[in-house]
Amino acid sequence: MSSLQCDVLVVGSGGAGMSAAVAARRDGATVVVVTKSALGASNTGKAQGGIQAAVGADDSTEAHFEDTLAAGHDDGRPELVRALVEDGPEAIAWLDGLGVEFAREDDAYRVIRCGGARCPRLLQSGERTGAEIVRALRGAVRASGAEIRESSALRDLVRIDGGWEATVAGRDGPATISARCVVLAAGGGLSGEARARGIGSTNHSDATPEVLNLAIALGAETVDLDSWQYHPTGSVWPEALSGYALPETTRAHGATLHDADGERFVDELAPRDVVAGAIVDVVAAGRGVVAPNGQPAVWLDTAAIDRANGAGFTAERLAYVTRRYAKAGIDITQERVLVYPVLHYRNGGLVIDPSGHTTLPGVYAAGEITGGVHGTNRLMGNSLLDTIVFGRRAGRAAAEEARRGKRTADPAGTSQQPAR
Repeated sequence: MSSLQCDVLVVGSGGAGMSAAVAARRDGATVVVVTKSALGASNTGKAQGGIQAAVGADDSTEAHFEDTLAAGHDDGRPELVRALVEDGPEAIAWLDGLGVEFAREDDAYRVIRCGGARCPRLLQSGERTGAEIVRALRGAVRASGAEIRESSALRDLVRIDGGWEATVAGRDGPATISARCVVLAAGGGLSGEARARGIGSTNHSDATPEVLNLAIALGAETVDLDSWQYHPTGSVWPEALSGYALPETTRAHGATLHDADGERFVDELAPRDVVAGAIVDVVAAGRGVVAPNGQPAVWLDTAAIDRANGAGFTAERLAYVTRRYAKAGIDITQERVLVYPVLHYRNGGLVIDPSGHTTLPGVYAAGEITGGVHGTNRLMGNSLLDTIVFGRRAGRAAAEEARRGKRTADPAGTSQQPAR
């Protein structure tokens, strides 16, 4: 069995894990990243809609703070929400510096409004903002000098003198990694949860909860662990797109929801839980549509987008969605589509403080594995911001704690450097 040593071990390589790795390296820590598949394979890369941050001329971090707390039913921890929104503009600048090309208009970031936001606040990089962020972060991690262990799944984590020892199972056989600090950034695991319950999910197939469960078994405290969010507009038909979530920007651009009689029944830009709940209620009241595959649904009138914005708008702003449906035989600029809520996000998770520290000594966490940031309902676009803000905070804090530990353990500065 091979062995490694490092200052900071990062478990997971979505937006949170890669942000943590880059931040820790920039603070001088030696870093090992372990990920059970490929670097960047994650829910982050599947995020289509965009990332929220208060960068607009008519916006403020205070407005973002109030919107986030309200959407989460005031269940979010104010100090975490404050950290999220106040770091937001600088997080966008950081991503910009890494090469993420956000859409611009008149030399400013282009922002649009999304559900639960009082004003336009959503930035986009094409239609697949998450994939673009992953591309930039993957390059930054590889350039940082961090040790990357792909196809390496965390199997165990044990407290040792001076830190933690992780056991990982990789394609090159088992290995142990001794680290002064650990950052857990392996997601909320809803793909695994959904499979176990026989329900649909938008999550990446690798989004399984074993790292979260391991942290809980070690004694880490959790909050709102069973608070899950459903994406309101999961595709029901055609079956080739079953479970695919039409991005919220579809509704932001003007698509409307209708029952079987063609009546609108909800503000399409209300918070996600409100929209999803309204769809479920309409179907339960017998006002839904039965799809050709027998599944319950309501209509999403995507053709309303071009009616509101002019011909060609949908093809330009929603090119990816348009192409996906066209391949399945549906022209969303001319036809309505059938949708129903689908499991999307775990709102709760491990308890953290604003630095990302969990209740376990030397263990930090960031991203969907954590709780308290979003309360019991998340605003669209806040998940990507969460991964960047708290990934960086956790990476920096872990690097600083590791540095303090090295000074205490080896004041002469002769400690052994991690294997490379």
